[in-house]
Amino acid sequence: MTVAKRSNALRIAAADAAAQRLGLHPGLAFTDAKLRVAHIEVVEHDAAADLALLERIADWGDRYSPIIAIEPPDMILFDITGVTHIFGGEAELVADIEARLARQGFAVRTAIAGTARAARAHCRFGRGGVVLPDAVSERVAGLPVEALECGLDILIALRRAGFLYLEDFLSRPREPLAARFGPELTDRLAQILEETDRSLTPRRPVPEFLAEQRFADPIGLMEDIALDSLAADLCGQLHRQGQGGRSFELGFYRADGKIERIGLLSGQPLADPGTLRRLFEMRLDALADPLDPGFGFDMMRLAVLAGDPLGPVQSGLDGKVEASREVSALVDRLSARFGAGAVQRLIARDTHLPERASLPVPSLSDARDSAEWLGTGEVPRRPLFLFYPAPQVDVVAEVPDGPPRRFRWRGVSHDVARAEGPERIAPEWWRRTTDTRTRDYFRIEDSEGQRFWLFRYGFYGREVEPVRWFLQGIFP
Repeated sequence: MTVAKRSNALRIAAADAAAQRLGLHPGLAFTDAKLRVAHIEVVEHDAAADLALLERIADWGDRYSPIIAIEPPDMILFDITGVTHIFGGEAELVADIEARLARQGFAVRTAIAGTARAARAHCRFGRGGVVLPDAVSERVAGLPVEALECGLDILIALRRAGFLYLEDFLSRPREPLAARFGPELTDRLAQILEETDRSLTPRRPVPEFLAEQRFADPIGLMEDIALDSLAADLCGQLHRQGQGGRSFELGFYRADGKIERIGLLSGQPLADPGTLRRLFEMRLDALADPLDPGFGFDMMRLAVLAGDPLGPVQSGLDGKVEASREVSALVDRLSARFGAGAVQRLIARDTHLPERASLPVPSLSDARDSAEWLGTGEVPRRPLFLFYPAPQVDVVAEVPDGPPRRFRWRGVSHDVARAEGPERIAPEWWRRTTDTRTRDYFRIEDSEGQRFWLFRYGFYGREVEPVRWFLQGIFP
C-alpha cells in the first residue's frame, strides 16, 4: 500500500487486492486505516515513477494499436478500430493483452466499448469486458454516478438530489440536468451511453504506412533479423499509393516489454526497398550502443511517419536533376551513418549582418529559407568562408572614408590592387546589442591575386570611439 498527502491529510494512494479486501481503499485517511488494521506495510507514493511505468506500458502497447493515450494515474486507452481482426477478434485481443501483462507481473482490468469514456467507466467502475452495442443501456444502468467523474462538488449535489446510479438519468430529459449541474455532466453521460464520442489524442505520431512481422519464437540474435521482407512490404504499400517516405521508424519489440526504436530521415521521397534496407543497416551499424535483444524480439515494425507524393522524375539534358538526386542520396547515407545532426546545410535568414545571415540546420530538416540568398545566379558578392568573430587588421587608406590601400593581417602586409565598395550595412537598432555602429564593406584583391572582404567599423570624425578595420572573410 502506498500513501501520499492529499487534502491536507495523509491518505492511501494505492492499495493491492489484499488491502482492499480489508476495507483499505484509495482515499481513506491513513489514521483511519491504522485503526482498522494495525500492521500495514506502507511505502511513500512516487507519482513520477508511476507515470514513467505507465508510459513504458503504453510504449509496449503500441504493438496492438497505433493510437494510444494515457490517462494517469492508472489507465491506458487504445483505439482498436480496424485492428481486432489481426488478433482473431476482440476477445482474443483482450486475452493476449492480459496474458502478456500477467507474465510481466501486472494485474489488469480491461473493457471494450464504443467510446473511450464508456470503456473508461466500465473498466474503472464496472466489471469490464466487452460491451455489445445492443446492451449499452443495460450495462450502463448499474454503474454508480462516480462513473461520470465530474468532481466532488457535483457528485455530492447528485447524491443529495437522489441520483445514485446512471439508470436514474436514463428516463430524464437532459436540458434540466445541464441547467442544474452543468453541460459537462450531460456531455459525459452521452459519451458513456455511446451517443457521442471524443477522439483520442495519440501520444506518438500515427504512422501513415506500416509493415510488421511477428515471430512465433522470440529472436535472440541480431544476425537472424532480416529487413528485406519488411522493406518490400512497406515500399509496396507506398508504391500503390504513389507515396514516398521521408521519415521512417524501425521498432524492435522485446518479449519482456521493452521497445527499441530507430529513426531514419530521407532527403527525398523514398520507396525503394533495397535503398531503405541498406540505410537502416548503416544506421544499426552506427549505433553507439548495439541493440540488446534481452529475452528476444517477438515483433518488428517498420513505419512511415511522414511522406510526400512520389512523382515521376524528368531527367534534363544538363544532368542537374540526376546530380541533385545523387547529392540527396549521399546526404541520406551520411546521415544514416553519422546521425541526422552531423550533416548540415545553410539556410538564409532575414538580416544583412553577415554573421547572422545564415543558419546551419540538419540537411534533412524541413527548415526553409526566410530570405533570398544575396547574389543568386551571379558571382558571389560575399565569401563562403567567414570569420566569426572577425579579426582586427591594420589598414592604411588614402582618404578617411575611402577603400584601403594596404592592410596587415597575421604579420603579413597586403598591397591592394583592386577595391570595390563600400557596401554600407547599418546596425539592427531594434535588437538589444552592443553592435551599434555602421559598417562599410569592401571587396579587396591584393597584388598577388588573393581576395578579401574587409569592413570599416564606424565613421571618422562622427563618433567618439576610434574607427577600426576587420577582416570578415576570404573569397576562394
